[in-house]
Formats: sequence, structure tokens, C-alpha cells
Amino acid sequence: MDFLSQTYIALRGPTGAPQSPTDTIAKLSDRLSPSTLLADRRAAVLSLKGLTRDCKADVGERALPGLIHVLQNDTEIDADIGKAVLETLQHLCEVDEPSKELGLKHTDYFLANEQSTHTLFTLLGSSHFYIRFATLQFLATLLQNRRSAVQGYFLKAPNGAPSVISVLEDKREIIRNESIVMIQLLISQSPDIQKVLAFEGAFEKLFNIVSQEGGVEGGVITYDTLRCADGLLRFNASNQSYFRETSLPALLCSLLLFPPNLQLQDSPPQEFALQFWDQQKAANINLIIGIMGMLIGSKGSSNQETMLYVRCFVELALASNAPTLLKTQALRLLPSNLAFPLSDVILTPYMPVPETNGEEWDRLEPASALDVLVELALHGEYNGLYGDRRSKDALELRGAALNVFDNFVRKEEIKQAIIQGMLPPEVPTPAPMISPLIHALCIPPTSPLNVMNVTTTHFATLLFAHLLASSPRCKTFARSIKPSPALPPSTPGQGQFFVPADGAHPPPSVPEPDDDDAPQSLIPLFTENLSLSFLSKSRVDVAEEKEWLWEEPKAVREFLEAGGLGVLVEPINQTTETESLVPGLCAFLLGLCYEFNHEPGEITRSTIHPIISRLGVDALIGRMTHFREDDRFKSVTPESMVMSSRTSSGIGVDPNQNSVEQEAEIWFDWAFIDFWKSNHYTVQRGLSVDPNALSSSASSSSGPNAESAMLISSLRDVIRTQATEMDTLKAQLKDVTTSSSAQLKDLHARIADLEATLENVEGNKKDVEKEQEDLLVLLDEMSTKRRPGQGADEGGWFGGVRGRGGGR
Repeated sequence: MDFLSQTYIALRGPTGAPQSPTDTIAKLSDRLSPSTLLADRRAAVLSLKGLTRDCKADVGERALPGLIHVLQNDTEIDADIGKAVLETLQHLCEVDEPSKELGLKHTDYFLANEQSTHTLFTLLGSSHFYIRFATLQFLATLLQNRRSAVQGYFLKAPNGAPSVISVLEDKREIIRNESIVMIQLLISQSPDIQKVLAFEGAFEKLFNIVSQEGGVEGGVITYDTLRCADGLLRFNASNQSYFRETSLPALLCSLLLFPPNLQLQDSPPQEFALQFWDQQKAANINLIIGIMGMLIGSKGSSNQETMLYVRCFVELALASNAPTLLKTQALRLLPSNLAFPLSDVILTPYMPVPETNGEEWDRLEPASALDVLVELALHGEYNGLYGDRRSKDALELRGAALNVFDNFVRKEEIKQAIIQGMLPPEVPTPAPMISPLIHALCIPPTSPLNVMNVTTTHFATLLFAHLLASSPRCKTFARSIKPSPALPPSTPGQGQFFVPADGAHPPPSVPEPDDDDAPQSLIPLFTENLSLSFLSKSRVDVAEEKEWLWEEPKAVREFLEAGGLGVLVEPINQTTETESLVPGLCAFLLGLCYEFNHEPGEITRSTIHPIISRLGVDALIGRMTHFREDDRFKSVTPESMVMSSRTSSGIGVDPNQNSVEQEAEIWFDWAFIDFWKSNHYTVQRGLSVDPNALSSSASSSSGPNAESAMLISSLRDVIRTQATEMDTLKAQLKDVTTSSSAQLKDLHARIADLEATLENVEGNKKDVEKEQEDLLVLLDEMSTKRRPGQGADEGGWFGGVRGRGGGR
């Protein structure tokens, strides 16, 4: 009591004298001096803390140096004064609307000396609850105000990284949660800090927190922790490489209940395919999928890891009850150079039982991933069960499936295999099977319009256009496709692959034979449907026509002979001020037909030229220019081709409307926009070219022309001929090599025989030489033995001879 009384009297001043807040703050600031007692400094800090709310500027101006001094010297000694000074500094540096500049000014003063910030990182190692908690809050405030300065001091702090990592291991949930928020701010746009924390074990600590919180079933803490892990990995190749060396990549799949060691021929468990979903769980899995997609698209990813993640994404998007947004994200994160065998992987899709609120599901017949992907693009989620709802999210999912299909068929051999599978069988059958894609392409427009059928046909044209793009052989094969004249009836939104697993396929309906209705190819059929679309005011789908007719004179001739010229001219004449798409598209197709009409036929370039002159070249170019300026053209991006239906009609969108309920529509995909931007100038220039010229570039010095195209074609023929000759020479070389091998084998056999003969001869020679040596030795021995009595013997011998002679 005496202490409090003395403090009160000292602050009050002489009896009866008025005390202003400035004088009080000045006296309290003096008591922060190290010469005063610790208890006096504690009381002064508590008093200044109470005054910061109403006198923030005065407290900061007079007491901030003393508060920083107390922070550096007294906080580790006394926890109470440490808590009070940290909270006071927190109040002074907070940035709110009335005193934003003041908070930044105090922050700059505090950060003027790096020792103050180093003290904060040292205090993170304290075990006292309030010291740690207040330090984390104050660091978060400093990072929000001046992130770069704090990050620079952190890299120089002697114990910065270990102190931050130690806070993640705190058993107290409040401390741990506050540390996650602070770390998110600390690592923002700082690859160096991200590396430091990663190599200190931040990944392991963060995913331990995720496991402790219940995995993806956890709440906001799991979400913040996964955001922190995402921040450590994104745009940081070093951390991504380090992350792959740990056991955590497999843990990501385990968090999704997807087995990390699942083989390609095995199916994932039902616990993965069918789960209960809420908004927080979807947000958590959204972050995990983002991390997995980041690892797929970065350098250094192993083939095994990539295939595992791609399989997980395919199963999640095509054979699970995940929310639509998650399925869309999974498809978008698949690599553009997709090497996953979609046609070989068998999926088991599911469909919700109506009126069960998603609690009961039907297991459908297994189908290949490619078939399920095409069905998703054609009919929508769950085989078109909710196809009548043209929601933005549903169309985004179908657009993502379309992009995956485009990436998958970029290889020429895959395109050709799919197109050849659509060709009619060599042996006619009573009820020929028809591809779902061809069936969707051939659905004629109806009046009144069926929105589901129109959307299905639109996506079918986009899929078919991707098969024909930049592939002359596929265009040639496609002209041989002749669908059955009597297509089987289909329920709107009902696909061709999906039937319940416990049911049987419905018996195929055999159409009545009609001698007068012979099968016709696709181009005349498309021309007829295009004319019906104009009559019924339906959506005009020209994606496959523009791909098919481009640089394909035979297809242009077939289109013109099917009545395409009259179909295009009529909408150009009937223009309105509000509609620009149909006239612009028809003008473009007309110019395309004129540009590539080089095949002999009834309708030639000379036939089309008077029509173009009557319509007016400038008018046609104006139609195309007006088309390009349309919002429905400009709104398409490589990321999304979906736009709000209200936007396209000129009505504003309600910002409070849920994206799931918001009506949307599609007009073009990015492939069409890119094709138009790349080639519309060639078409416009070709409209004013003389019909006797071979191409629009015949009178131009730049750009490809018909002569160069013919030269390229001839060179291709030369290359093809040379390739054939090379094959012939290779065959001859192979024959020569085979005969040479036989001759060589015979020579080797002769050499072996000669070598054997030579060995025998040398052996006989050695024997003869040995015998000769033995004879020489024997002769030498005999000579030696005879040498002592050689004279007497010789004389007696000769004398005896003479005696015998004389006696005769």
C-alpha cells in the first residue's frame, strides 16, 4: 500500500495542481530509466499501457525509447514486465484507420535498431506462455507493417530459425496456432527464409500438426498449416527438391485416403471414392491437391511420383463424389504433356441415388478413364444427372475435361487410333455400335431448343475439332466416317457407357431398314445441322468445320457440294445490330472456303468470287472485325472459357449469388480463339484475291503461298520416295549382310581345316627332323668308334682286294 500511495503522490504532483496527460506520460517515461527499481519500471509500463489507447502519439513520442530499453534488458528477468512491455509496443505499432501513419512511424522507430528485433526472436525461446504469445503477436504486427525489414533481421539473428521452429512444437494450442500465422507472414516472398526454415525441419513439424488435428477433417488450424506448407514450397525449387527426399510426398496421398502403393491395374478403396464432404474439408483438400500439382509441374519429379499423383487426380475427378470445384482443380493440374495411359486405366464411377441427399450411391459398370473423360465433357458430372443446371462450376468442370482430352490427343498416333475407331466396320452388322462422340455430333437441332442437347453437341464439336487439328491424315479418315442413318434415340444427358453395376445393358434398338436413306458422311450431315441451327435460332457450332476445312481442299469441295455456300451466305445478308457472332463466323467460313477451294468440282473459286463481290469485301471484313470485338470472344482465356450468361446478355451479375447457382454458358474454347487470331488475316486477305490465283499470297511477298505449299508437298513426296528407297537399300544391305555372314562362316571353316592340316604337317616335320637328328647322332657315334683302327683296316682291305685280283 505504501508503494502504491507513493507512486500515486509522485504522479499526482503537489496537492491541488492539475496533471495533464503529457506531464503524466513524461513522468512515467522517466521511471523507465534503468536507475529506478524493477517494480517502479513495471508499474510505469503498466500505466503507459493504459494510456496508449487515448494518448498513442504522446506515449510513442516520449516513452518508446524507454520501452525498447526495458524490452532488451528486463523482459528475460521478469515475465510480468515483459508481458506488459510487449503488449504496450503492440498497441503502439498497430495500424488502424485513424492512426495508420502513426503506427507505421512507431514501427520504423522500433526497427531502426536490429538488436530490438533480435531480442524478439530470442524471446520466442522462452517457455513462459504470455511472453511467447505476446512476442508472436508483436512479430506478426511488425511483419504486416514492414515485412522486408523484419525478414532481413531474421536472417542475421543468431537463433532466429531454431526459435521459430521450437514454437511449432509447443503443446499449447494457442501458441502453436499463433506461430503458424506469424510464419506465414515471415516466409512471404522470401526464398531464403523458406530454405532456412525447411532445412530446420519445418515440413515435418507442420505435417505433424496436420496429423494431430485429424488430417483433412481438421478445422481452420489444418487449413492454415497447409497454407504455410504451400508457402514454403511454391516458387522455391530448392525446397521442392528437399521435400521430395522426405517421406512426405506419400503422406499427401494418405491424407486423401489414396493408397500410395496402388498399382495401375488395381482400384482405389471405396473410402477414397465416397466420402462425406463439408466446406472446410474441401478447402483443406484443395490445398493438398495444389501442393501435389506443384510437385508434378516442377523439375526433378520422379516418374513414379508423377504417375501416382496423376492417378490420384484422375480417380478424384472421374470416379469420386468430391465437390465439383475439387474435380475441376484436379483436372487442371494434370500436366500438359500428359503421358498417362487413360485408355488403359479402368475406373469404377459412382452416381448418386436421387432423393437421398448424397447419402446413397450406385456403383456403375467399369469403364476406361478415356471413356469417362469424354462422357464428362459431353454430358457433365454424374453422366448428366444435373445437366439441366447450367451452373458456372459444372461448365468449368466440363471445360477442364475438354482441355485434358486436348492434351491427351496431341500425339498423332493417338488421334489416328481414335478416328479409325469411328470408321464403319468392314462387315456390316444389323445394329452397328456408334461412338458417343459421333452420336452427340449428329444430334439435330430441335424447336423448342433442348439446352442439354445443345450443350452436348457444342462440346462434341470441340472434342472432334481437337482430333482434326493439324492432322491431314485424321481429316482424310474422318471423311470416311458414315454414321448410321437412323441413330438410336437417347435420353438427354444419358451417356453410352454408364449402367448400374447390378443391371444389364439395355437391348440395342434395331432401326428399321430404309432403302431411301443411305448413310452419309459427316460433312454433309454437319452442313444440314448448320442450316437447321440457323432456322431454329440455335447455337452455331463451327469448331469442327474451321479445323476440317483449313488447308483441306477435298473437305472444302465436299462442304460446298453439300450446299454449304447457300447456308453461309443467307446469315451474312440477314445481319442485325445486336447479333455479331453468326455473321462473323459465316463470313470467316466463306473466306476459308474461297481460300482453299483448289479441287475441281461444280463450285469453284470463280463461282464464289461474284458472290463475295456482291456481298462486298469490306462488308465481310467488317463482319469479322465486329465478331472479334464481341465480349463473348474477348472473355475466353487459356484458363477458362466459361462466362456468365447474364454478362453475355448485357446484364450485370449479382455478386452475392453463389457460383454454383449462377447461370453460365460457353461459346468458344481457347483453341478456337487462338486459331482465329492466327489465321483471320489470311482469310481476310484472301477475299480480295483474283479467283485464278492459287492462294491469297500469290501477289504478296510475305507469308506462305500456294506455290510454297505445292513445293512443300513435292518435297514431301521426294522425302517419301527417298524413305522408300532407303528401306529398299536397307533390305538389300540386310541380304548382303546375311550372305556375307554365310561366306564368312565357310571361310572360317576352311581356315580351321587348314590350321588342322598345318598342325599335322608341322607334327610330321618335327618327327622327320627328330629322326634325322637321331641318324646324325648314330652316324657320329659310329664314326667315333671306327676312328682308332681306321688305317690298318683300310690297308688290309685294299690289299685283300688287290690280292684277290692278282690271283685271278
